[in-house]
Amino acid sequence: YGTLSAGDDLDVFAALLSASPAPFAGCIRRPGVPTVVSHSPECFVACAGGAIASAPIKGTRPAGHRAELLASAKDAAELTMIVDLVRNDLGRIATPGSVRVTDAQRVIDLPYVHHRAAEVVAQVRPGTRWSEVLTAAFPAGSITGAPKRKAMELIAACEVADRGAYCGSFGWVGDDGAGQLNVAIRTAMISGQKISLHAGGGIVADSDGDSEWDEVRAKASAF
Repeated sequence: YGTLSAGDDLDVFAALLSASPAPFAGCIRRPGVPTVVSHSPECFVACAGGAIASAPIKGTRPAGHRAELLASAKDAAELTMIVDLVRNDLGRIATPGSVRVTDAQRVIDLPYVHHRAAEVVAQVRPGTRWSEVLTAAFPAGSITGAPKRKAMELIAACEVADRGAYCGSFGWVGDDGAGQLNVAIRTAMISGQKISLHAGGGIVADSDGDSEWDEVRAKASAF
């Protein structure tokens, strides 16, 4: 938690974009409710012309540790697991046989961290509505783990507070059915003079506690 002066919510968002641009950052500001400021690097789903894409992220290292990320078998395995989950999610609303992994392992370089990422694409069945896309794919597999439903049950049993906007999604949808939604990670809620920020990571059987904590700190470092 921290303190802000009135009107500083937009200054926070502008400062984040200036210091460390994030490709799926966004700000939601409405009267009477907390402002949501997301510094997200991750695409949940993007749709255009009947095609849908999702670009899950799994694996993070602080800036300057790119080689360590590339050498990590654990992070590579985590991403492979999530890619399989995303393929399954998109398959629920895709034309049969159209789901493809176009990029299984790549690195996203940001000023403060490096990420492993992938891309899964498909052709959406004609007539599919956005509500059906969200039912099939939300929440993003990269923040639930697999198997998704059981992982969500375990998370709900362990966590003592609501996440709010964190790990949700927001973006835009056009009249033509195109749209782009982020994964609302690196996300803060600003209400009056109070700001709260969530950051986290995925825990698997071979996780190391110190390394996981370092990863969480790196993710929050831009704020």
